[in-house]
Amino acid sequence: MSTTESTPVSNAPVLRMESVRKTFGGSVVLRDVDLEVAPHTVTALIGASGSGKSTLLRCANLLEEIDDGAIWLDGEEITDPRADQDAVRRRIGVVFQAYNLFPHMTVLENITLAPRRVHGVSRAEAEARARELLERLGLAGKADAYPDRLSGGQQQRVAIVRALAVRPRLLLLDEITAALDPELVGEVLDVVRGLKDEGMTMVLATHEMGFARDVADQVCFLDGGVVLERGSAEQVFGEPRQERTRRFLRRIVEAGRL
Repeated sequence: MSTTESTPVSNAPVLRMESVRKTFGGSVVLRDVDLEVAPHTVTALIGASGSGKSTLLRCANLLEEIDDGAIWLDGEEITDPRADQDAVRRRIGVVFQAYNLFPHMTVLENITLAPRRVHGVSRAEAEARARELLERLGLAGKADAYPDRLSGGQQQRVAIVRALAVRPRLLLLDEITAALDPELVGEVLDVVRGLKDEGMTMVLATHEMGFARDVADQVCFLDGGVVLERGSAEQVFGEPRQERTRRFLRRIVEAGRL
């Protein structure tokens, strides 16, 4: 069973952002950002902390209201005031740094809550899909466990399962390994590699440069709220055009992170 919802075959962008601008308290956090994400591709957002990566993801999911510009999901302008924001969010899965699992609910209850309450899926169908995803992501036998009985890596994988349970059209991943111990990072990144192989359309903000180089179809380097450079992983990491990108990557290499 696919992790993605069935959609018409099209080469049109799943996500398109045009001249998106976002400010907080007079400070410009995103400055006229343009972005296109093709179906079944992975876009990696890289850059220093505070460069606007997380804000871009939050704007894409309408968790933050943009100040200017427009955003489209499968050709529908979701920033149009007439758009049904709840319906839009039901088509986008989001996984954050923090796992945000309900501690008083079992893994199965956490995963099936949105399909049942928001999407109107029956309990039997929601639980069947949850168990299938848990097995595929190496969590078979954890359905009845509570979050505090799981490792950080397991909790983050449960958070990914929860996002996939609603069959999203687009998956947004915001620094999903940032809160993990180093030895747990690999198991979560392996899950993302598997989702790429299955054709999931993803946008991820990450400090894992080696992972971004290996998995991304498109890499965007953000600096000061601007997409300063974009291209294939091979181009951006191998032959960056901008001096600011070169300085950033040089520091990453010197720190042993690439």
